[in-house]
Amino acid sequence: MLTDEMSNCARQDFERDGYVVAPAVFPRPQIDELREHYMTLRRHGSYPDDLVGVDPTSHDPLKRYPRMAQMHRWDPRTLHWLLDARLRDWLTLLLGKEPYAVQSMLYFKPPGARGQAIHQDNFYLRVEPGTCMAAWLALDATDEDNGCMLVVPGSHTWPILCTEKADTRLSFTDVTVPLPAVLQPQPVRMQPGDVLFFNGSVVHGSLPNRTTDRFRRSLIGHYIEADARQVAAYFHPVLRMDGTTLELDVSEGGGACGEWSDEDGEPVIAMTGQERVIRKHE
Repeated sequence: MLTDEMSNCARQDFERDGYVVAPAVFPRPQIDELREHYMTLRRHGSYPDDLVGVDPTSHDPLKRYPRMAQMHRWDPRTLHWLLDARLRDWLTLLLGKEPYAVQSMLYFKPPGARGQAIHQDNFYLRVEPGTCMAAWLALDATDEDNGCMLVVPGSHTWPILCTEKADTRLSFTDVTVPLPAVLQPQPVRMQPGDVLFFNGSVVHGSLPNRTTDRFRRSLIGHYIEADARQVAAYFHPVLRMDGTTLELDVSEGGGACGEWSDEDGEPVIAMTGQERVIRKHE
């Protein structure tokens, strides 16, 4: 339950950094149930909206345990979680209004798996006006060894940055954003049941899983601000938090993006670039 003190601290952290970790939002027995639920689903094969196929014989851990997407469209357990009152209360606290739900994902990140290059979520969702919001639930303890999240504090105030090709030896995605050396991502260590909430402009990614015996499973919901009028086509239908649908316009994207330059020895962003990378569904 959110106390007044917890609410005030969370809002202050979120306004300053663009993200906040909410501790123990979900109890361990529920986390254990969710973890086993998705492991069972994955063992049973592929589903609608899977982004890649399942190959149990592959040497690539991410082909044996590829991420799942949009499970709430066919799995009642995921839909129930995506619209959970605890998430609704936290999101409403941080956004100021009750959000709309648009995406669910499950990352398995088995031992030996690559990480994900740093990026901004609203590059994919194209929410206008405003931005999107992620609720990232840790199903396992996360740290630098098994590939915890990385975030750049304060990047929620940045525009959408121009992208470049990522190093796919380290990242399973091939798009990233450049960063000045003085602005390095910070690790976010979490315990099962903690939820990381972060703004859609926050630059974030994750490290490779360097362990031999530890998964780093996470369940993610993406939401959009209640004042939004459009979102990219992949994220329709849009859901209110009571499960009913609503109609929003489809955003096309494209246009200007931010590029880094130097101003009196300090890195600054100028909207001088044009998007050159074709976006893929995240």
